Amino acid sequence: MAFTSLNFLLFAAITISLYYIIPVKYKWMVLLIASYAFYLISSPKTFVFVLATTVITFFGGLYIGNCNTKHKEYIDQHKEELSREEKKAAKAVSQRKKRKMVVLILILDFGVLAVLKYFRYYLQAAGLFDIGGLLIPLGISFYTFQSAAYIFDLYRNKIEPDRNIAKFGLFTAFFPQIIQGPISRYDQLAHQLYEGHRFNYTDLTHGAQLILWGFFKKLIIADRVAILCSEVFDNYTEYTGGAVFVALLFYTIQIYADFSGGIDIARGVAKCMGIDMTHNFMRPYFSHNLSEFWNRWHISLSHWCRDYIFYPVAMSKFFGKLGKDLRNVFGDRIGKLFPVIIAQYCTFLTIGLWHGAEFKYIAYGLYNGTVIVLGLLFEPLLKGAIEKLHINAESKAWKFFQIIRTFFIVVCGRIFPKAASFGVAISMFFSMFRLNHGTPFSETIMSLGLTNTDFLIILICCIIWFVVSLVQERDMRINGGDGNTGFRQMLDRRPLPIRWAILLIGFAFVLGIGVYGPGYDAAAFIYRGF
Repeated sequence: MAFTSLNFLLFAAITISLYYIIPVKYKWMVLLIASYAFYLISSPKTFVFVLATTVITFFGGLYIGNCNTKHKEYIDQHKEELSREEKKAAKAVSQRKKRKMVVLILILDFGVLAVLKYFRYYLQAAGLFDIGGLLIPLGISFYTFQSAAYIFDLYRNKIEPDRNIAKFGLFTAFFPQIIQGPISRYDQLAHQLYEGHRFNYTDLTHGAQLILWGFFKKLIIADRVAILCSEVFDNYTEYTGGAVFVALLFYTIQIYADFSGGIDIARGVAKCMGIDMTHNFMRPYFSHNLSEFWNRWHISLSHWCRDYIFYPVAMSKFFGKLGKDLRNVFGDRIGKLFPVIIAQYCTFLTIGLWHGAEFKYIAYGLYNGTVIVLGLLFEPLLKGAIEKLHINAESKAWKFFQIIRTFFIVVCGRIFPKAASFGVAISMFFSMFRLNHGTPFSETIMSLGLTNTDFLIILICCIIWFVVSLVQERDMRINGGDGNTGFRQMLDRRPLPIRWAILLIGFAFVLGIGVYGPGYDAAAFIYRGF
């Protein structure tokens, strides 16, 4: 059931209505039934997998939580008689038990993910085993990573275990986020799902605004730009030079409009019921460097990798000791950076593999990791060059240059996940530097499936999006938060008829110039398959 379909809007409207009709203590049941119904409608053959992850994670989490409780009770009961060493020994025993359960759960949960999403590629490529008829479960990467975060947080004793398997099933499969996230944390989302919310007109209107904004980005921009991108990337041998670069630039716009648009719709539906889901984007193309970009792009995945991969690796005793040993060979600075460099590569290898098993996705992760590592290694040289050239690092001109530089790096990296293979990505990249000596560039661009009207619509809508983003960025710098406060307050101050007129005109605008027609598939969100 596509987010942009009439069926989904009706499904969401019925769910929201029932949510506010049912008494508060039963509201979570409405969400659970709706979530399972949504999954059964969208992907009935793979429903068993989300149930399996729920059951495995729930009972494993209970075991880990009980280990935490027993250890705490033991220490509280014997704190006067136990020595420091004995307390450490008791903690070590508890940690070993928890680690065994964590490993078992991760093997089971990620094992299913690996077989269905990753190993199938290599097994089929080697001709050893064909599981092509077995579908990839809807949202498997999202709910698997979300469940893993729950287990990690329990292991660290940051949260208490959920003791109601039905409620935990809701946390795992909450329908607005199941298709493409965000990857929510238990302590941020679970209580909102369980406690129930009374009707709030402001939440309803803010949710509707988010849904409309998501439709605007997905249907008007992303699906229109996709026509040109598909033409070039599907027929890459026929295009060189500027046509390839334009397609790559447009794909950079498409993936942002598509992914963030879907997230806006998901967050909007949840907001209509008073549920605040975590942000997944914070105007990433305004970033001054690639590290900042990944703190603004797919935030829930980036922060997941930061908390459960980067920090554990960078702060591990093994890599810390190895870094100290390397100081004698490469110097203090490289020795200190070594654990961070290894952690960066582990993080971005995970991000690459999260997208898929093919080498082009691994290359995408390594590309981003390498750019960031090179930035760390050459940071002193870059600072020295800035000083020698008398560049004011705080000037608007320099910051603008940093944004353009980072955007160009991001655009170049997009070729890996979009191209058919790693070899095709390399071939297309170098083809950008070959001139097309035949048809003039302007005629080539006009032959890629878009009309003059399409280009004009894309231009106008991207300008609207850019201006809104600028205002949001300024609002965030001044007031903090997500940058949406200013727009929401501006609309909230308008009379009720004007507010609803804006929403209705907006929906009419989206329906009027959204991309529909032969071959159109509103279900084809780029990140739907992850």
